[in-house]
Amino acid sequence: MNSGYEESLDKNFGRAYSLCTGRFSHEELFEFLKNGNMPEKQFAALEISELNNQDEADILMNNLTGCDGKIREAVAFKISELIQTNKKLFYYYPEIFADATIDINANICRTIIECLNYLKDNSEFAKSYTDKILMFINDALETLDSFNFRDKKYTINKQLFKLYWCLEGVNVFFEKLDENDLIEPLARCAKLEEYTIREKVALVLKHEVKTEQLINLKKHLKSDSNYYVKNVYR
Repeated sequence: MNSGYEESLDKNFGRAYSLCTGRFSHEELFEFLKNGNMPEKQFAALEISELNNQDEADILMNNLTGCDGKIREAVAFKISELIQTNKKLFYYYPEIFADATIDINANICRTIIECLNYLKDNSEFAKSYTDKILMFINDALETLDSFNFRDKKYTINKQLFKLYWCLEGVNVFFEKLDENDLIEPLARCAKLEEYTIREKVALVLKHEVKTEQLINLKKHLKSDSNYYVKNVYR
């Protein structure tokens, strides 16, 4: 098996066809996922029906980031299926889940956020995951602060995209977080012109908040100039 694409589109298609019409054992599917090329990895991720041990979870999770987008999306989808009955096998990958939260593919981000609901009861996972997410938020805000009007819209939108999905992650783990760690990042996000980010802040603060600063921020967002932001509380 090769680590990349086949030599030509015809061979690539031919390999995909042979995979779809073949029958493979559980062990063969994990070998594809571990050492296969793009169509083999994508096929294996979709065909796997169970995880038997931590080594298999390692192989699956190693394909959630740092590889072709088709593979990442197939793996994210499979994780969303398997995590429902195997969540303990996934407690060991908070940093990979954090990286996948800000994937460039929104379908992957959305799927990972849904998966996090099965993992939020584990304190160690929650701590490691949210530490990295809060770091991502701070980095994105610092980058945005350094931009000026000459910077390309794509570059700005890339950072806003990160903030959007990081705030979704914060929302999942809000009850595990120290509110004092959220005051500054949420206040800074609430000042951004992009209303979708303020809307996500409003969603986070829909939880019961206790610190005075977050209570005041919540009141401020309830009277935001944007309909969608203030409508979060209705």
